[in-house]
Amino acid sequence: MGEGGLMSLLVIGVSHHNASVDLLERLSLDAPRRENLLAGLCGRENIAEAIVVSTCNRTEVYVEALTFHGAVSEVTDLLLEQAGTDRDDVHERLYLHFEDRAIAHAFRVAGGLDSMAIGESQIRAQLRHALREAQEARRVGPALNTLFQRALRVGKRIQTDTGIGAVGHSLVDAGLRLAEQHVGPVAAARVLVVGAGAMAALAATTAARAGADVTVANRTLARGQALADRISGRAIRLGNLAESLPDADIVVACAGSPGTLVGRVDVAAALATRGGRPAAYVDLAMPHDIDHDVADVPGATRIGLDAIGTLLHDQGALPAVRAAEEIVTAEVAGYLTARASEAAAPTIAALRARANDVLTGELARLEARTPGFDARDRHEVEVAMGRLIDKLLHAPTVRFRELAARGSLAAYAEAIDALFALDPHALAAVESPMVLPEDPGGRR
Repeated sequence: MGEGGLMSLLVIGVSHHNASVDLLERLSLDAPRRENLLAGLCGRENIAEAIVVSTCNRTEVYVEALTFHGAVSEVTDLLLEQAGTDRDDVHERLYLHFEDRAIAHAFRVAGGLDSMAIGESQIRAQLRHALREAQEARRVGPALNTLFQRALRVGKRIQTDTGIGAVGHSLVDAGLRLAEQHVGPVAAARVLVVGAGAMAALAATTAARAGADVTVANRTLARGQALADRISGRAIRLGNLAESLPDADIVVACAGSPGTLVGRVDVAAALATRGGRPAAYVDLAMPHDIDHDVADVPGATRIGLDAIGTLLHDQGALPAVRAAEEIVTAEVAGYLTARASEAAAPTIAALRARANDVLTGELARLEARTPGFDARDRHEVEVAMGRLIDKLLHAPTVRFRELAARGSLAAYAEAIDALFALDPHALAAVESPMVLPEDPGGRR
């Protein structure tokens, strides 16, 4: 067991939120490397279960850890080993979530809230595939299996109940409508899309269908060209972005790069060659791709998620995201409560078993002392004594579950053990809710 004898649910990884496309591509693991990573993780003394999720926009390792710090170190080392990447290149980009944060993260990922294109549903299939891989490799146990099954149900509920699947389309549509107010109809515009992920594909497709001349700029030319081919557009390398800005009436940035890709100097130079024609810069990325100072360049209009959000709020689109977040919050609370109840179950069962033993013994003594006691009378006495026991145990049982949900299970279990002389083997199965040490970043 880990520090304090408790196990820890951890998620360690990188995603489009904090890593460049190049880094994500280096950390993306094919099936053999995922299998090797799973085998390596579960072969270490600090990890009981593991699942590896690796897509074009994220690589994450979920583990049920026997020790907190030991598991963090082992996951990091093995992940970088399989990716063939130096620690210095990745270490500062890795994020760590544990316990309720890890649960919330899994639910948000499954619901499309953490995706580059908010609300996309493909991620659920990817999570399901990751779970199946771990199950077939016998690397997943009850903790992660339960978590992922619940996450998949939460993701489906979010998609069904909130209409979040339309949010990505809404963001693109709203951004282009706002851009039209400054540069004229999209149908007559030259649109430069920065990125080739899900949101960029949506933006490029939407603009092309409106009749725009679309160019895709991406760090990996082949990936950008694949998107451009689908919309009969052109592709350029991201390194040629600055020299392509003067030709663009609308720039839609969706890369989500750790650093800004379009700066004030680049835009000022581009506008100087446009003969007074304005340009709109639509930033759909998080973190932002277009410097906020671009808004200060004469002739340039920067349209960020805040402005788009205001428009969508008025039209009732963004409430879908808030509704999805509320579902996640409620589902995390329900998951933690259910897990606490499961942890309390062995002690509750032992308590009731002890009461039933006492009842059986007393009924046997009664029958021995009253030979004339008929079956019907015995049954009535047994029912009455059973009701008495149920009433006596009702309040302690309810209280026990309440304390389990609040994290006070262990002390209460010890008190019940002392008061009722319960079976110590049953009590040994009790697991109290997680109390973790400080993580390497100093957070709780």
